[in-house]
Amino acid sequence: QVQLVESGGGLVQTGGSLGLSCAASGRSLSTMSMGWFRQAPGKQREFVAVMGGSGSQHYADSVKGRFTISRDNAKNTVYLQMNSLKSEDTAVYYCAARNSPIPYTRAAFYEYWGQGTQVTVSS
Repeated sequence: QVQLVESGGGLVQTGGSLGLSCAASGRSLSTMSMGWFRQAPGKQREFVAVMGGSGSQHYADSVKGRFTISRDNAKNTVYLQMNSLKSEDTAVYYCAARNSPIPYTRAAFYEYWGQGTQVTVSS
């Protein structure tokens, strides 16, 4: 139904910035909530940020003030701008979509997932 294609990611030094993109197809962003999650080796997937269908934004405490989620409705693309990166931000980042415009932070309730993109922050 919904396909998500992620781009971005890479290697960045501590304190640097990186931007991730997630292009969605199949449904418009306004009908869904779009989330960013990340998973480090040996750890469970954790919530990073989410944007509701209305454009509302919610962030995990660990990234609040450093990360910004945004969207381009014309391109049906969600973006995650990551600033002041720390080594603890190193993980595979996943874009996810939920079939509801109401945002939710639990990974288990997201139906569609991108393939993930590696973000590595050097200490």
